[in-house]
Amino acid sequence: MLSITPINQWPKSERPRERLLEKGPQSLSDAELLAIFLRTGTQGKTAVDLARECLQIFSGLSPMLLANEQEFCRVKGLGKAKFVQLQAVLEMARRHLGQQIELGSSIQSPAEAREAVHARLVDYPYEVFAVLFLDTRHRVLGFEELFRGTIDGASVPVREVVASTLRLNAAAVILAHNHPSGVAEPSQADRQLTERLQSALELINVRILDHLVVGSTNCTSFADRGWI
Repeated sequence: MLSITPINQWPKSERPRERLLEKGPQSLSDAELLAIFLRTGTQGKTAVDLARECLQIFSGLSPMLLANEQEFCRVKGLGKAKFVQLQAVLEMARRHLGQQIELGSSIQSPAEAREAVHARLVDYPYEVFAVLFLDTRHRVLGFEELFRGTIDGASVPVREVVASTLRLNAAAVILAHNHPSGVAEPSQADRQLTERLQSALELINVRILDHLVVGSTNCTSFADRGWI
């Protein structure tokens, strides 16, 4: 049987935990970060070996994090305990990042809005249309997911967006929706929807500050492209 060298016997500069503490998490590869989460490997495999195998099976880190319980537990070395642990970690991360759009907090910059919205919408396996409602000082009045399904100009209920804006007495809004494909490139339907909502909200003197399309790793801003 082929023997392996345990990670704790590797040179210190090659051990993921020690490198994270010394150089920060950004210095680690996806496999090394995942190995720290997994903690142990399987017979004949270190945690790093298992992590690399998982990334190959799932075709990357993001698909693995989005896998359901059945898909996740199908891989030897994973299981329900690790699946539950992963879901807890993901939820803590979402709540941490989501605190940036808590009621009463102020959106200080477009980058802050993008980061907060991305954290809320990135993990959905289906399309979600949401609105961030702001007062005249860009303080958060609410963040509501108003529609789930295929996002196009006909499906999103414009009346509901207007009603929620009036109910919260918002002075401005930031529209947002995700692309489960992971590609944050806006479609023509996205642009048409934005134009319809802009026309409707102008009637009640409410500005659309931006429309953010959320992909797996980034957001595309309509404002940055000069479309708003």
